[in-house]
Amino acid sequence: MTTERTYLDWNATAPLLPEARAAIERALDVHGNPSSVHGEGRRARAVVETAREQVAALVGARPSEVVFTSGATESCGTVIAAPWQAILLAGVEHDAVLQPADHVTGQRISLDVGHDGRVDPANVAAKIHTATAAHAAGRVLVALQLANNETGVLQPVADVAAAAREAGALLFTDAAQAAGRIPVDFAAIGADFMAISAHKLGGPKGIGALIIRDGVELPALIRGGGQERRRRGGTENIPGIAGFGAAAETTRKTLGERDRIAQLRDRLEAGLIELMPDAHIMGSGAPRLPNTTCAALPGHTAETLVIRFDLAGIAVSAGAACSAGKIGASHVLMAMGRDEATARSAIRISIGPTTAARDIDRCLAAWREIAADPRARTAA
Repeated sequence: MTTERTYLDWNATAPLLPEARAAIERALDVHGNPSSVHGEGRRARAVVETAREQVAALVGARPSEVVFTSGATESCGTVIAAPWQAILLAGVEHDAVLQPADHVTGQRISLDVGHDGRVDPANVAAKIHTATAAHAAGRVLVALQLANNETGVLQPVADVAAAAREAGALLFTDAAQAAGRIPVDFAAIGADFMAISAHKLGGPKGIGALIIRDGVELPALIRGGGQERRRRGGTENIPGIAGFGAAAETTRKTLGERDRIAQLRDRLEAGLIELMPDAHIMGSGAPRLPNTTCAALPGHTAETLVIRFDLAGIAVSAGAACSAGKIGASHVLMAMGRDEATARSAIRISIGPTTAARDIDRCLAAWREIAADPRARTAA
């Protein structure tokens, strides 16, 4: 087992940015409560509001629309748990959306995706109009992720948001994987709610935000104390918020790196196919995040592949990191129409701003060894 490590699992979590670390360390010395009116409290409040402005700038929102949460999972749950009469969503959504939706009392309407993992806006629009005709205005929610966490496939969220607005429905988008990797403009997209998470873009874990369009009402998931404009009770996580803000500001200034990152991803995928021609790159024909590769290797299992890469000193994952301890086929790939064997064989390789050509070369070298080793294959 090698001691040299190459990190290619940025979609699970991005390494903490130096700017975020510095902001966290400074905030640890801010001991006032942001709700207090004395000097110490005002200093703490200033940290929170500065970060709110930084996060809003990253995703094209107003600071008044940013509600700090513990992360995208809480943000998703807050929206899905509202008393909707109907929710429309596709099977490729993250479990942070799918599992809360299993417990809603309203009607659940499935959205189909093509082989590339994308919904058809016209088909979604028709289903939205049917749902809104049967339910009260403003009580129908469409949940459509901006970018898939496993495949990187981008959804036509702006087109669907326009259809929802026309029909009187509301739209929520999980942008946890998109924010900081591609330009995101909450206002231009036309969404009503958006979830983002700090640790996906180089901030600390345990902090995120729910963007709520000004004028849209949403019941609070956590009550008590009146913090975050009475939308999320509890004393604010000052160090986490400060780190989130710093990461958002730093990432916004370095979005130009996405072209270089896309070139590395393309080089990786071309090398994978050259070494194993029967490998499949999921969503390769669709618009995708520049950093994400989801590759299925027939005859292998994702769990075995992740272990083999890890022994070679390379960190990759089998689908969503949140589900890494579970053995099973990817629900995302199954929703895309892949057979179970393919869905069990897919790994996710995700890169970031500090990934270099040498990291891609190391990954391909490990892939070459795995492809040549018959012991790595499953029994027929």
